[in-house]
Amino acid sequence: MVYRAAGRSDVPAIVALLADDDLGVGREIVGEEVDAAYWAAFEAIDADPRNVLVVADQDGEVVGTLQLTFIPSLTRGGAERAEIEGVRVRSDRRGTGLGRSMIGWAVEQARERGCGLVQLTTDKRRTAAQRFYAGLGFQASHEGMKLPLRRG
Repeated sequence: MVYRAAGRSDVPAIVALLADDDLGVGREIVGEEVDAAYWAAFEAIDADPRNVLVVADQDGEVVGTLQLTFIPSLTRGGAERAEIEGVRVRSDRRGTGLGRSMIGWAVEQARERGCGLVQLTTDKRRTAAQRFYAGLGFQASHEGMKLPLRRG
């Protein structure tokens, strides 16, 4: 397994991963071609040195993805924090340890960068994901809140 920064050619596979679950299927924009909003988002992420869109590549196939963002902060003694978002594993690879490996890799990237904290959010409806992250040592120490804003 190779973990690498995503390239433009990976975007269709990443969008497919994002849509390949109960919540994503109703949230993501899926069609024959990748929506322009995804291309714009990829360009913004790719141009930002504090963000990396990562793919798990096995023999040239994208089998997983996550976004890793490094956030400067005055809290915790000015320590930078890492945020993990958009974690997805291709449906035929779920339960194989790939997710554990991906998160472990991301945590190690944060550690090497000197981050003081790794954080992530998961939808409250994703109870299996909550158990998965807890099993990796993450603690549900805060109550996260979101305010969805409509596009357009």
